[in-house]
Amino acid sequence: MPRFYVLTGLNCLLLIVAGFDKIGTAPQTEISNGLITANLYLPDHENGYYRATRFDWSGVISSLEYKGHQYFGQWFDTYDPLINDAIMGPVEDFSPLGYEEAKEGGIFVKIGIGALEKIKEAKYRFSHTYELVDGGKWKVNTDNNSVEFNHQLLDANGYAYEYSKVVELVMGKPTLEIRHKLKNIGKKRIETSVYNHNFFVIDQELTGPNIETTFPYDIYLDKSGNKRVVNFDALGIISDRSISFSRYFKKGENVYTDALMGFRDLPEDYQFSVMNTKTGAGVKVTGDKALEKIVYWANARTYCAEPYIRLELDPGETINWKNEYDFFTFEKE
Repeated sequence: MPRFYVLTGLNCLLLIVAGFDKIGTAPQTEISNGLITANLYLPDHENGYYRATRFDWSGVISSLEYKGHQYFGQWFDTYDPLINDAIMGPVEDFSPLGYEEAKEGGIFVKIGIGALEKIKEAKYRFSHTYELVDGGKWKVNTDNNSVEFNHQLLDANGYAYEYSKVVELVMGKPTLEIRHKLKNIGKKRIETSVYNHNFFVIDQELTGPNIETTFPYDIYLDKSGNKRVVNFDALGIISDRSISFSRYFKKGENVYTDALMGFRDLPEDYQFSVMNTKTGAGVKVTGDKALEKIVYWANARTYCAEPYIRLELDPGETINWKNEYDFFTFEKE
């Protein structure tokens, strides 16, 4: 039976909470299609698992199991709901709206979060947790194999939107589908980039020789301009169509690059696969929009290809986009 949640404002009222008998625990729900079982945290301004200001609050998947393999989980050492990256699963981050034009003490907007207070600083920092001035209104509908999130933010310095995300385990398939819809109901044009951080933790395998990310085209690093390449010479191996690692990472080590190239300006190039060759578990990720860029980041416990797309909407316009995660197993090496 479907379950409905309504959350409003900064001091939200959780009208109906199904499946929770402990006050103060983070709202969550479990969904399954018979092949995959997943657990999701639900947005809540008071008790939500994630209440920071980097990532969209919807679609936080704390675990996903297919054929006895786990694909997501905790990868960070310290948890607090206000830490910017204390989050799990295929979560998304929209670039801010109206940040440059806002004055100190004014507001800017992040989709899936709300209106935030600008502080005195040289530039926007995703690592900073900003004061939430208006969290908008959340509505959440959960069903057996899906969760629908709807977030509405009304006038915030001319920016306003209706945003929905449906996280669905497709019946009869080992597939997770994430469908998005964004409508600009404000007076100002929306121009933003959004990427999925894809915090994979496949069978709790640490980042090292058993983790491989592959693409259906040759990839390379373009080190021209202001692009960054951190520690790939020491740890990363980029060979034709794959990214792998020469050894296990030590605690505190990471790699990063925004210089990954090889894709075309076509939706069919939004695809890659991540595999744990030790346990024989993998996932293929696809999208239906052309890539703006791909960032790659990994630390000792998670490995993340981060595909970006660009969204531009005039007032009254709506845009839809979709991502699919096809889970598979293979004969391990």
